[in-house]
Amino acid sequence: MFIKHLDECEPFIAGDKTLLREIFHPDKQDLALGYSLAHAVVAPDTASVPHRLKTAEVYYILEGSGEMIIDDEARAVSAGQAIYIPPRAVQHIRNTGAGDLKFLCIVDPAWREEDEEVL
Repeated sequence: MFIKHLDECEPFIAGDKTLLREIFHPDKQDLALGYSLAHAVVAPDTASVPHRLKTAEVYYILEGSGEMIIDDEARAVSAGQAIYIPPRAVQHIRNTGAGDLKFLCIVDPAWREEDEEVL
């Protein structure tokens, strides 16, 4: 059995400027997964930098509220919502709430630096 607590994951600033903690990644743990899972935080009155991935991504909002922008479409998002981001779509998320915007990022196939373009 493999269990990992969020506190065990080293925080770092991702290329899109979110505070990220990588939870599961098949290249970094001996796990039979095709996807990666990370926890992201965007502080109040800030946004991630527009970027795109070659692969599909899903955000699952845990806490807070924001605005998700995918290509030319913007929608309000809040806790309990899942957002599908198609491959190669330009995306970023803005925190519109008073507290941190926290969400999970699932990338399938697993995230690789060479598959991301920060704009």
